[in-house]
Amino acid sequence: MNSSPPADSFIEGSYANSNGSRRYKLFIPSRHEGKPLPLLVMLHGCLQDPDDFARGTRMNVIAEEQRIFVLYPEQSEAANQTRCWNWFNAANQRRDQGEPSIIAGMTREVIRTYNVDAQRIYIAGMSAGGAMAAIMAATYSDLYAAVGIHSGMPYGVAQNLLAAIAAMKDGAASGARLPSRSIPLIVFHGDQDVMVNARNGGQLVSQWLGGPAPHLRQDTSTAQAGEGNGRAFTLTRYGDGAGHPLAENWLVHDAGHAWSGGGTAGSFTDSAGPDASREMLRFFSDVSQDAARTERGGLLQRLKERVRTLRV
Repeated sequence: MNSSPPADSFIEGSYANSNGSRRYKLFIPSRHEGKPLPLLVMLHGCLQDPDDFARGTRMNVIAEEQRIFVLYPEQSEAANQTRCWNWFNAANQRRDQGEPSIIAGMTREVIRTYNVDAQRIYIAGMSAGGAMAAIMAATYSDLYAAVGIHSGMPYGVAQNLLAAIAAMKDGAASGARLPSRSIPLIVFHGDQDVMVNARNGGQLVSQWLGGPAPHLRQDTSTAQAGEGNGRAFTLTRYGDGAGHPLAENWLVHDAGHAWSGGGTAGSFTDSAGPDASREMLRFFSDVSQDAARTERGGLLQRLKERVRTLRV
């Protein structure tokens, strides 16, 4: 199914709370009745807006195929002249404050208003939006089930603009300790990115996994250019001892500061692939299916224990 979504399925809205207000656009799949559907929150990068980001990632087209709501919060020029999310300000790195509170509140409003499955809420972002997605995942791990970060930054690596520029240029030394449990993470980064050093992708994964973790299962594979993926890449997957997916790190070779596999109609895109949008959605689906299996297994175990107790 390659046809474009209906024109009236991409609606405008706004959200406000005590920390401010932001506009947004929401993609509504044409077949959204019946069973509650997943919701993906997409945070654009600097010099972008929801329309540009949707075109560049082609996320609405894929979301129509897979029946997913997609929410695009919009940064305002009043908050940042280049429309970057202000991830480098300490006030925007805490739960229930600043921009994170607005994005989280907007997410909850969409959940309340539409036929959304509250157990399948994901967040992703590019560049400054990727850095803000890391903040959202770190501070609202009870709201989001998994996070995708493309060309972004670890959580808490800078509290001012100068420190942010240094970390972007040279790569963050280390991020702050996550304030809550980590949720599953998928990272994409081009190894020729001159705007955000590719070291930040590896540092993100290390931060999420709590540093070197020899007890984790790690599987690294490579794909050469022309093997159906466009550009060559190195993919490292991490899981725990029980096989639950924890993180994926996609290092795309010879790629710059651009959304991998994106459409040419948007800015900061690299159509050569691999397709970051589809891989993120695949990862999110894997995570939720794994969580559902784990929950069913836990329920079955509790029922067995209850039966044994009744027999005693």
